[in-house]
Amino acid sequence: MKGSCLCGAVAYEAERLSGPIFHCHCVTCRKAHGAAFASTARVARVDFRWTRGEAALGSYESSPGKIRHFCTACGAHLMAHWVAQPQVILRVATLDDDPGARPSAHIHTSHDVPWLVDGPQVATYPDAPPA
Repeated sequence: MKGSCLCGAVAYEAERLSGPIFHCHCVTCRKAHGAAFASTARVARVDFRWTRGEAALGSYESSPGKIRHFCTACGAHLMAHWVAQPQVILRVATLDDDPGARPSAHIHTSHDVPWLVDGPQVATYPDAPPA
């Protein structure tokens, strides 16, 4: 599977997911992505490689031992890793290819905020809402 950042400066390949896709609601994912949750999946380190733009990567240690990697040009968060773990945490939304898996759970929902509401009470539109 191939993936990239918003501006295309950084790209990567992942051979396969090594775990399920989760929608993570933890406060650090929410703030790092500027979104209600981040869709993530584990990939074995040996199955992940940068293919373009490593010089454009920035990193931030958001928790002790957890490093988040992002494009310094567009700010897209691409992956994170725990220093002592054999896997990286891929940001599934940055994949350019379909991983062939679907999300299995929402995790860390104890971090949810009051404005996060989903379901039939929230309107949906296939494109932009009507003016």
